[in-house]
Amino acid sequence: MHLIRAATLSVADLDAAVRRYAWLNYSVVEQGNITPDLAHRWNAPNSAQRRYAVMRPESGADIFLRFIEQDLHPDYKALRTHGWAAIEICTQDTLRVNAVMKDSPFEIIGPPRKLDGMPAIFPMQVRGADGEIVYLTQITGDMPEYDLPRAQSLMDTLFILVLAAPDLEAEARWIRDRLRVSKGRTVALNYTMINGAFGLPDGTQHELATIKHDRDVFLEVDQYPAAATPRARNEGQLPPGICIGSFIHPEFDRICDINAGSQVSPPAGHDGAIYQGRRSVTLRSPGGALFEIIEV
Repeated sequence: MHLIRAATLSVADLDAAVRRYAWLNYSVVEQGNITPDLAHRWNAPNSAQRRYAVMRPESGADIFLRFIEQDLHPDYKALRTHGWAAIEICTQDTLRVNAVMKDSPFEIIGPPRKLDGMPAIFPMQVRGADGEIVYLTQITGDMPEYDLPRAQSLMDTLFILVLAAPDLEAEARWIRDRLRVSKGRTVALNYTMINGAFGLPDGTQHELATIKHDRDVFLEVDQYPAAATPRARNEGQLPPGICIGSFIHPEFDRICDINAGSQVSPPAGHDGAIYQGRRSVTLRSPGGALFEIIEV
């Protein structure tokens, strides 16, 4: 089963973020203010009462983007810190999407380009006004190790979250053991966005690995350069940029048992489009990323 339920992004202007993601044909399905209980469960008490909106793709899939209005942090720079680095959305036609993005509020930072050794995917990358990185990827076939989704609308569901790690193998091992999932092979690629962010020569390679549940790939873990730092955040608030990855899991109680004593917060039920009354528990990876696990 596909485990991704939502990605949460910190934004300086909620209304502007909603207008921006309307360019991806996402629409608002819920809005309000973050409850103190939910903010406490993220160890972000100063995010309580902040305005938020939940958006869903045109296809109607129950995989969401959540935006929370927070204060800007002066030291935050995209692709320079550990934690959630990017979201990846599947598309029907990357060239058509590129034409849309040229007139959009997003900045194209990676034009459409086929990847060496990965003929099944055709990606491009954009950056939003809050520094968030979005991969927009057309799927043209399956891979030997796993299945990939097919978009049901021009720009459809979130299908991979990208994690920037100070130690790829340690981060991937924690995810594998704590979430009962599998790690794919580690490969080295000329990662142009990382090279650009750190001023490294084109051709510099960086390791990455995929994480899958059965044959569904849902995470990419990237090894970041030594110059990358932990992500600074405002006191008591969620981190800037992409700040939470939310995942449903068929073994929720088992996950809670495995992580007993290391949870950011104990399990509790929540209402709303993302939770639908189900329990969730928040975990923090060795690299500092927040994982929100929701029962099926």
